[in-house]
Amino acid sequence: MTRTPRSSRLIAGALGLGLATAGLLPATAGAVPDAPAAGQKKAAAAERGADVPYVEYEAEDGTYEGTLLEADPTRPFGHTNFATESSGRKSVRLDSTGQHMEFTSTSATNSIVVRNSIPDAPDGGGQEKTLSLYADGKFVQKVKLSSKHSWLYGSTDDPEGLTNRPGGDARRLFDESHALLKDSYPAGTTFRLQRDADDDAAYYVVDLVDLEQVAPPAEKPAECTSITEYGAKPDDGEDDTKAIQAAVDADQKGEIDCVWIPAGQWRQEQKILAVDPKYPGNPHNQVGIRDVTIRGAGMWHSQLYTLTPPHEAGGINHPHEGNFGFDIDDNTKISDLAIFGSGTIRGGDGGQEGGVGLNGRFGKNTKIDHVWIEHANVGAWVGRDYSNIPELWNPGDGLEFSDMRIRNTYADGVNFSNGTRNSTVSNSSLRNTGDDALAVWANKYVKDPSTDVGHDNTFTGNTVQLPWRANGIAVYGGHGNKIENNLVSDTMNYPGIMLATDHDPLPFSGQTLIANNGLYRTGGAFWGEQQEFGAITLFAQGQDIPGVTIRDTDIHDSTYDGIQFKSGGGATPDVKISNVKISKSNNGAGVRAHGGARGSVALCDVTITDSADGDVLVEPGSQFTVDEGCSAARKKSRSQR
Repeated sequence: MTRTPRSSRLIAGALGLGLATAGLLPATAGAVPDAPAAGQKKAAAAERGADVPYVEYEAEDGTYEGTLLEADPTRPFGHTNFATESSGRKSVRLDSTGQHMEFTSTSATNSIVVRNSIPDAPDGGGQEKTLSLYADGKFVQKVKLSSKHSWLYGSTDDPEGLTNRPGGDARRLFDESHALLKDSYPAGTTFRLQRDADDDAAYYVVDLVDLEQVAPPAEKPAECTSITEYGAKPDDGEDDTKAIQAAVDADQKGEIDCVWIPAGQWRQEQKILAVDPKYPGNPHNQVGIRDVTIRGAGMWHSQLYTLTPPHEAGGINHPHEGNFGFDIDDNTKISDLAIFGSGTIRGGDGGQEGGVGLNGRFGKNTKIDHVWIEHANVGAWVGRDYSNIPELWNPGDGLEFSDMRIRNTYADGVNFSNGTRNSTVSNSSLRNTGDDALAVWANKYVKDPSTDVGHDNTFTGNTVQLPWRANGIAVYGGHGNKIENNLVSDTMNYPGIMLATDHDPLPFSGQTLIANNGLYRTGGAFWGEQQEFGAITLFAQGQDIPGVTIRDTDIHDSTYDGIQFKSGGGATPDVKISNVKISKSNNGAGVRAHGGARGSVALCDVTITDSADGDVLVEPGSQFTVDEGCSAARKKSRSQR
């Protein structure tokens, strides 16, 4: 049986059932438990992950001539480990002319995204190379690859301690290249990525390919006014910031109803924001736009980009927040465009931040949809400290992110901070983030800590792949927050899902719900490889984490434990876990309570199989209790390490 490539709801990498290590290899059978085949959707009650418009193809699942890279059993990270950083923990390396990977498409396409790694330049800063694309044996075009935004060096797990200067261990090895093709190719086309004689990188590592049939650019709505009327010109390489800012200012003043960004490449070298009413001309302006609607012709067509690293930009933006994207304070709608930054690092080498695509207070009635953000420090940071400008305090309330595509960041994907409440991220794809892909941080930097607690936020129907640092999804404090219907795969070092009281948040209270998620190949070792994290980890570092419910979830192929209760100063009392399947905890237990853990859990209809350290393990010295009275856990023999 030929393995069918995944699409929107099929988790990256499948299970990888015994492929050969090199040479010419056909596609082989294998499937993620309970995951649908490409193009199929499960029953509504069980749907997980984002319904995205592309189909994803793993390099190792096709036919290839090259070297298969496979991760070691503990999936070590940070030591130039290509396979650990690969989707499914496997990828294909092309070292010589003629080597290739190929696959047959299951749907029509006129675009391509290639997740790849090529070497850094000898002195750092990256280099550009090409790889050749063929369709049904005919040359299509060169795919341009770059290592500018990959390759961070250093042995520390502190991201601010990493550098762009080559030497020693490296991490963040992969980046992505994308291209619209001149023609559309039908389902059943055989695509090949091949190293030809003029493709002269020292090597190419191909992890996966996304194919998508991109719709033509949308037409300008009648109510919108184009940025070209304010002097912007597409594709000319000149800075269009003044024109974009002028159009946004006009919308804020009510002079126009909507800002239109047509199809084209639009260079933006300063963040779009509002004039600080107290300090006009302040070089660190932190006042966002409000009452604005910004629309584009589609994320593949209307693309904002910057060429200047944020720390070199100067002007009206704050260096930490960058010189691209938008600062939002209230009642703003942004849709159908892309924001591409130029960050290459997170704080190392003299505080060279990568910038933030969308940031600000966000307020009420703000909706962001179909926005592609890449090469930022953070995709979207929601919230400002109350002390920033107290009279403008306006935490996100009812904020909606949907159909986002956030890739290749140096820190978070989306972080709901500073009292954000009643807000959602839904049906979005996040890949290769350098910190939590999705997070609620109920921090204390708010107007009234008794009421301004991050609460009732929901992450639902998202696909999170390959965070190269920290968690897939995390909640730090608050109440009523929900993590539902998501797929999380291939975390490098931290849990797929984590609840924690580090970062000194306001307390957890009420209920926190983790429901109907799928976690595949998550967890890992971090902090000098001295801490091993489970697929789901509850870490009451200082404060208690009460009111946790985990249900209707599949956890498979965890690097360490399936569900882990970590030692800390607080407790996790009365946790309820029901209808959960935990299979193949490779180097850990199905459920583990560390020796310093305190609290209790009740297991009901929990099935645990093939765990290296046993089904349920409470370490000596733990003050943690496990009630299996309702559990239907099946006992199977320990797997061999």
